[in-house]
Amino acid sequence: MKILLDTHILLWAAAGELSAKAAGYIENPENTLLFSPASIWEIVIKRGLARVDFAVDPTLLYSGLIGAGYVELPITGKHTLLVGALPPLHKDPFDRILIAQAASEGVVLLTADKAVSQYPGSIIFIS
Repeated sequence: MKILLDTHILLWAAAGELSAKAAGYIENPENTLLFSPASIWEIVIKRGLARVDFAVDPTLLYSGLIGAGYVELPITGKHTLLVGALPPLHKDPFDRILIAQAASEGVVLLTADKAVSQYPGSIIFIS
């Protein structure tokens, strides 16, 4: 299964703080793990705002993800157009592009955000 990880799941994976359920998806060798440049961008911005929960070095995180075999899912115009068609359940632009990417590419979005899990499509909520 191809799984796009939301930003918090990426941060928790980098910190070794995954729940057992999340670890089950991430450690399953049959799954292809994807990340979005939107997550790296979100980390850069929120780290710049001195948010404690975004203290990870985004350059190291990016290198670590690539080194661990994660696949970067580029953002396309098709993805950005789909954002406009999403229902207004959640206003966070970073989450909305992740939802659009997952829907557009037919992959599962693994999220820790309850609001994101309310969108239609292949979204798995973990806590």
